[in-house]
Amino acid sequence: MLGLLYAAPTALFVAVFFTAPLVLVTRMSASEWPLIAGDKGFNFPDNYSAIESNSLFWPAVWFTVEYTVLVTVLLIGMGLGLALLIQAGGKWKGFLRTSFLFPSAMGLASASLLFWGLYSDSIGPINPILQQLQITHDPIQFLGDPLSALLSTTFLIVWRFAGFYMLILLVGLQAIPHDLYEAAAIDGANKWHTFRYITIPLLRRSLALSLILCITGSLLAFDQFYILTKGGPDNSTITVVQLIYREAFQRLNLGTAAAISIVVLAVLVVLNTVQFRALRGSEEA
Repeated sequence: MLGLLYAAPTALFVAVFFTAPLVLVTRMSASEWPLIAGDKGFNFPDNYSAIESNSLFWPAVWFTVEYTVLVTVLLIGMGLGLALLIQAGGKWKGFLRTSFLFPSAMGLASASLLFWGLYSDSIGPINPILQQLQITHDPIQFLGDPLSALLSTTFLIVWRFAGFYMLILLVGLQAIPHDLYEAAAIDGANKWHTFRYITIPLLRRSLALSLILCITGSLLAFDQFYILTKGGPDNSTITVVQLIYREAFQRLNLGTAAAISIVVLAVLVVLNTVQFRALRGSEEA
């Protein structure tokens, strides 16, 4: 009974803010549910059939996957590099750790607004500086075409979250016994060998956690693109979550939006299950 009492607040929170909304979304996905008028009746599987015929669905899926791969590679690589730098930082460890982690204290919406101002060719400081240094003559349209918009948004995300993943990986690095590195050095191993055969294998749990968080967060990207690009130019940077928002609050069709949400949830469950099983299998091996 004491254990149940301790678990009750968390169970209540999960029931109210996860289970009940999930049940409601599942019901919406099988119903004709306009935003204004409410439920108009069961229509399964029409909402799911309408997903593939949506002209923005597959472009949004492809862009979201492309963005996820790019961000995951950069964030995990940058986070690991920063963690290794701090690990070998000597007396500068505290300063470097605080400096790299500082951007993570800023909310994503606030950071997106900050970078929107920096990228602006009318109020931003970047273009005037580049023009004064004669690096470029015309203002750079950081958000003006699909590639530059993707890269500019990716730069924001790496700046914002690199310190967070650095902290996760740094904790993993500090848990590795230093005796292993000393023994490897005595046996003649160089830095690459110790990194390859000691650091990476023993950092597997931290890397797996970082990978799961990064992939899940990237697939659910919304704030940064909504603020910086609004899905433009020409719907080239619209993500799956933006598509859900557009279906629900611009086309006023909660049924189709809920159906896409259920599909996204199913994909995330499958991906996370595969990653957890892969991690468990590698640990058993």
